[in-house]
Amino acid sequence: MSAQEVDRDKIREQLLAEIARADDLEVLEDVRVASLGRNGTITSLMKSVGQLEPQERKEAGRIFNSLKQEITAALANKQEQLKALQLSARLASETVDITLPVRQDPAGTIHPISQTIDEMVTIFAQMGFVVADGPHIESDFNNFTALNIPPEHPARQEHDTFYLPEKEDGSRLVLRTHTSPVQIRTMVSQSPPIRIIVPGRTFRADYDATHSPMFHQIEGLVIDEETHMGHLKGCLIDFCRNFFDVDDLPVRFRPSYFPFTEPSAEMDIGCSRDSGGLKIGRQGNSGAGDWLEILGCGMVNPRVLQNCNIDPQRYQGFAFGLGIERAAMLKYGIPDLRTFFESDLRWLRHYGFSALDMPGAVGA
Repeated sequence: MSAQEVDRDKIREQLLAEIARADDLEVLEDVRVASLGRNGTITSLMKSVGQLEPQERKEAGRIFNSLKQEITAALANKQEQLKALQLSARLASETVDITLPVRQDPAGTIHPISQTIDEMVTIFAQMGFVVADGPHIESDFNNFTALNIPPEHPARQEHDTFYLPEKEDGSRLVLRTHTSPVQIRTMVSQSPPIRIIVPGRTFRADYDATHSPMFHQIEGLVIDEETHMGHLKGCLIDFCRNFFDVDDLPVRFRPSYFPFTEPSAEMDIGCSRDSGGLKIGRQGNSGAGDWLEILGCGMVNPRVLQNCNIDPQRYQGFAFGLGIERAAMLKYGIPDLRTFFESDLRWLRHYGFSALDMPGAVGA
């Protein structure tokens, strides 16, 4: 075995030297194949054991196995070293300079609808109103019947309202066409006095530059024993002058008709188109101007009170409602209602508000 051991030592030194010289994984793989591959040096030595005399096989097998294990360990260790060096080189080449200034991406903004709702809620909250909310899907009773809307009214027709499939009893739920059902829910569940505002989404089958299948309304309701039309007018005059930030904003109330209020009125605000654009308030050189309808209102119809189990002989009150998108368009000069819902980042950056902007009278 002495000659074979000498050959083993030479082979060991040669292979370890080749492993040490390998400077990348490809070269190291060539060394592995040359030593441990099918026709490699160590593999050939292992095969030669079968040609030895029986008394020499055991010792030769031990020696060659030891060599194989040593070379295998050396290859694995060198492979880990080369992988670490390769990773370090890659990290060095792909380094990001964290000392560079951050990208000046525009900050997020508050949507004009959200800002307008906050402004309106702030103003009405200062008058003692509280916010009420309700579901988007309503019963026919809450959305129409309780509000004294007759069966033949156009709002109940398929072309104007989104209905859900019929239930087993033949009734159908509806996507609420106004936030008035929340007024009904409040009057049914609470005893007067009541003073609420109801901002929220509503749904109607309409779509053009000034109408959308989904839009937002804010409605108000006051029920007690003493409220009268003068309170209604004072409340809405103060609201409009605060919201549009025009202290002497001209207003007028025109007789109108709504099934759920009696008497009913449309409220107009003064405006001017002298320069070709619409301005809220009398801005004309001559002091003259036009009128612009802004909301509907009136004293709550006694039938609505009866439908909600409230005694109309004892209680009375007023209600009003206006479109939030329309108010935002007038106040902030937005020409097309559809752009509110198109998620155009350029539009949002232009018309959006900073998160630090204070709403309504708070920021005045």
